[in-house]
Amino acid sequence: MSAPAPPAAWSDLPFFAQDWPRIAAELDADPREVLPPAPQIFRALAELAPDDVQVIILGQDPYPTPGHAHGLAFSADASVRPLPRSLGNIFKELRSDLGASPPTADLGFWSDQGVLLLNTVLTVPAGTPKGHAKLGWQRLTAQVLTRLADSPRAYLLWGADAHKAARDVDPAANLKIETAHPSPLSARRGFFGSGPFSRTNVWLQARGARAINWTNPVECA
Repeated sequence: MSAPAPPAAWSDLPFFAQDWPRIAAELDADPREVLPPAPQIFRALAELAPDDVQVIILGQDPYPTPGHAHGLAFSADASVRPLPRSLGNIFKELRSDLGASPPTADLGFWSDQGVLLLNTVLTVPAGTPKGHAKLGWQRLTAQVLTRLADSPRAYLLWGADAHKAARDVDPAANLKIETAHPSPLSARRGFFGSGPFSRTNVWLQARGARAINWTNPVECA
């Protein structure tokens, strides 16, 4: 694997000097297919500088199905059919909350509006969920969240891994919505009915910020 360079706006995080060389070597030595493809591992951070982040959606690890993960948590290429199951449940909640959902699996237009789609672990071996959970990716997540603590933001924390990673996020200063993960195993234990998208927009607009268009990429073009 040709190790991708750290995203410029985040390259001063200690992780990139202290942890990334070791993790990159371990990924290179892993005989299994690593997802997402190497150039997309840091895509979520590469697309958003810290000052541009308004909302953080924090998940677990990338989709383990080849062809699905493309560097943005919960998102997949527009051509992916059927939807990954967690994303299908996210779309169900969008329709319940806002009355509509995006036309494809690609949530890149969320990133374009300042939504950081970040997993707590940025790689996965094909077919093995949480297969890279012990590589040390969580140190990057912790440093990203520390960097983002400089001003109020909305945090949508989906699943136990996300809750643990963001345990120090101050709910008084930020919007902090903690729910079950949207996977089929847990979505009915608090993700469905949580209304995270409308609640985030109400909070953003109350602060004088623009609401996120969660459903229509054409309007964001």
